[in-house]
Amino acid sequence: EYMFLDDSACNLASLNLRRFQREDGEFEVEAFRRGVQTTSTAMEIIVDNSHYPSEKIAANSYALRPLGLGFANLGALLMSRSLPYDSEAGRAYSAAITAVMCGEAYKQSAKISMDATGPFKGYAANEEPFIRVMRKHRNAVERIDSAYVPYDLMQAAKESWDGAIEIGQKYGFRNGQATVLAPTGTIAFLMDCDTTGVEPDIAIVKYKRLVGGGVLKIVNQTIPEALSKLGYSDKQVEDIVGHIDARDTIEGAPHLKDEHLAVFDCAFRST
Repeated sequence: EYMFLDDSACNLASLNLRRFQREDGEFEVEAFRRGVQTTSTAMEIIVDNSHYPSEKIAANSYALRPLGLGFANLGALLMSRSLPYDSEAGRAYSAAITAVMCGEAYKQSAKISMDATGPFKGYAANEEPFIRVMRKHRNAVERIDSAYVPYDLMQAAKESWDGAIEIGQKYGFRNGQATVLAPTGTIAFLMDCDTTGVEPDIAIVKYKRLVGGGVLKIVNQTIPEALSKLGYSDKQVEDIVGHIDARDTIEGAPHLKDEHLAVFDCAFRST
């Protein structure tokens, strides 16, 4: 999940990707970039205002200032766009969003270094490999299959990384690490996500045992939107959702075409 030095720590924050979708289902790229900028700045501020479990971890955190910005609800976002999680289109779209987030986070880190603080304490000794890694990230953007990615999202990925490298080469970076795709198991519930972290949904219908007793039935709320995107009528959507409520699975639902099943694939079947 997070490869970094021993005796180090980072604060975590995840953005709910579905909150950046417009009413037409398209991804609001500029809003997402601003969200990354704002959250990265807040996380940088938190580094100096946090408590750490040991003096060594505290010293490394202050010196290297690693952050853990990530996202949640990717699986639901892909489903809402009728993109199978296990597909070239799904992987390309996910890669572009991840590239925007990571590039924009490092760009913001470089801007903080330029405008206010200078780079983290260990940057000078690591400048050459650090910039080399940033360039590898930028080169990886070119390997994303743009045939599957909206133009504005693809351009944002390139621009974010170009900006990060341009500013970072001159002024360094404030943070030794900026992003991590955390599981978001608990906070996903608080953010009203249908899926956690980078994973697909574990099942269309899930049951969660409650501490005080009883069971909570959780149904993926993205399904009607995905069905409409695929061209099903309101009545057909109603029938399919009714089947899910009765059988706890979308398999065998009326009207559902076999070629669309992949859109609703989960980690395992509900039954």
